[in-house]
Amino acid sequence: PHLFCLYQRRDISSWLDRWFPKTPAKSVVALKTPIKVNLVAGKTYRWCVCGRSKKQPFCDGSHFFQRTGSSPLKFKAQETRTVALCTCKATQRPPYCDGTHRSEQVQKAEVGSPL
Repeated sequence: PHLFCLYQRRDISSWLDRWFPKTPAKSVVALKTPIKVNLVAGKTYRWCVCGRSKKQPFCDGSHFFQRTGSSPLKFKAQETRTVALCTCKATQRPPYCDGTHRSEQVQKAEVGSPL
């Protein structure tokens, strides 16, 4: 009976590792320019961190189905305003664009590949 328990536990942990990797996959460049979005005060948004969402700059669940090990950045708009949200995923001020997309590294990168 002990051997079966060990086997079962290993089976579960390998399943967990496959779906929830300990080291998240690198974010990929979704686009090379930010997207202007009208945020509504008090509303919570889920910004795509992995770069794989088809609904940029927001999360569509691709991080889970592609087993990236990452999750979206949830944030609440403090005021109603138009902002530029990052889609190159290299900003130092997530989820907001900080101009990093203009760098040679981002501009030379292929869309859909990590930096």
